[in-house]
Amino acid sequence: MTPRLLYPLLLALLIATPAHARDMLPPGFVYLRDVDNTIAQDMRYATADNFTGRPLPGYNAAECVLRREAAEALKRVQADLAKENLGIKVYDCYRPTRAVRAMAAWSHDGEDNPATRRFYPSLHKRNLFALGYIAAQSRHSTGTAIDLTLIRLPATPAPRFDPAASYGACTGPAARRAPDNSIDMGTAFDCFDTRSYTASSTITAEQRRSRAALNAAMRRHGFANYFREWWHYSFAAAPEPRAYDFAIGPRGR
Repeated sequence: MTPRLLYPLLLALLIATPAHARDMLPPGFVYLRDVDNTIAQDMRYATADNFTGRPLPGYNAAECVLRREAAEALKRVQADLAKENLGIKVYDCYRPTRAVRAMAAWSHDGEDNPATRRFYPSLHKRNLFALGYIAAQSRHSTGTAIDLTLIRLPATPAPRFDPAASYGACTGPAARRAPDNSIDMGTAFDCFDTRSYTASSTITAEQRRSRAALNAAMRRHGFANYFREWWHYSFAAAPEPRAYDFAIGPRGR
């Protein structure tokens, strides 16, 4: 077949291929559900329940994607916690670099939506980037970082998030925050506040014990915590590869 005829054929095949097939995972990446489907997933950046108030680019499916070695280690954490009738719930895993850029752009766009101010109740949005709450680069984009929390087993479903509702500040009582079926860690996920520092002394003794339990379980299996975010862990036992920008597509059946 001549190149002139081959090009239209290849173009037609690309158009006809489902989007999720065109965005197949690079070598070394897996869907967490294929490694351990008992780990709960609440992928916030694929929804409007995040500090930008809208789904982020590249999150075409609410699925946790990780490098295989990180996913396998997370499976071991889950097995450990299950002995105490506890489990993991992940909020974010691999993050396309286009989403990282969108976060940075959001922090500089000059708009301040009251519906998302619950994530930074005591700060100005324009200062979030300078204060280090939002970064120009993220280890999430390498597939070796995870945002997660603890749930009690058997887990009860959380009430559905209502974009039109007025939820309380991320630092307030759990009952007034956006719905979540996780253990109360003292703040909500993605709470831009010093109370989110893992070793914060401004939370209750029970909340500190819950953070310590998560930290201990993660450390036993090679994960290191970021001290400003109780929910953020990186898999320290694997070399950090380059950042990626492939979209997260639906998991194959």
